[in-house]
Amino acid sequence: MKNKTMYAVLGVLSLLGPMSGYDIKKFCDKSISYFWNENFGHLYPVLSRLESSGLIARDSPDEAVRRKSYHITDKGAAVLRAWLVEPVEYQPERSELLLKLSFGNRMELEDILAMLEEAKVRNELKYKQLDQIHSYYMGSEDAKKKPQYPFWLAALRYGITSLEASLKWFDETKIFLMDYHKNQ
Repeated sequence: MKNKTMYAVLGVLSLLGPMSGYDIKKFCDKSISYFWNENFGHLYPVLSRLESSGLIARDSPDEAVRRKSYHITDKGAAVLRAWLVEPVEYQPERSELLLKLSFGNRMELEDILAMLEEAKVRNELKYKQLDQIHSYYMGSEDAKKKPQYPFWLAALRYGITSLEASLKWFDETKIFLMDYHKNQ
């Protein structure tokens, strides 16, 4: 499985132009974090590898500049385009919640229900955040003029729809487990 962080960086730089590693991370946190998470500890080594392979270049080669700004090179743009048309690799979901739930027979029902409620509250918060972003995009004439608008909206709708399904699942699972426990 390829390191996808490099493609996230190339994609961000291709959309927004020159940015520092810090700015790339902040953009990821604000825009794609509901489906793609990056951390500083992983991002900076990737920036270094991309620069040494000629896929990005530093805008100011001055080492004394505190915040290094990078831009995508023609070679980087070609690599990004080639990756974009490759088939999407299957990535199994990793969920600590579902892992713990799989061993739920080793837990008290109250602990399981509390765990589910805590996770549901987090998902409700994510849902509200995505819904606010969706409302902004739907009402923003500036956003609608950007060529990436329909694609951002499609990714955003995927996140919203997934969260709606998970919230329904939390409610159904709570009822199912309580009924099952009652009948045992």
